Amino acid sequence: MRTWQVERRKRTRHLIELGGLVVKAGIVDLTGDDRAIIYGALLWMADKLQSDQGEHARSRWAVKGKQAFNDG
Repeated sequence: MRTWQVERRKRTRHLIELGGLVVKAGIVDLTGDDRAIIYGALLWMADKLQSDQGEHARSRWAVKGKQAFNDG
């Protein structure tokens, strides 16, 4: 298999895993699968992470995410 094919498969798997997190968090159902709402929320999250509150948000979200992964 060529290098570009391996890299493409890695990227595809990564994107699928990220999409799975959106579904697992219930975001798709809560937004009625509205892509504009989901994208807007992700943009808001990116803004928050780039702000002066970024480290605080990052640490709180990490704790919450780790807890959710451990719970099931």
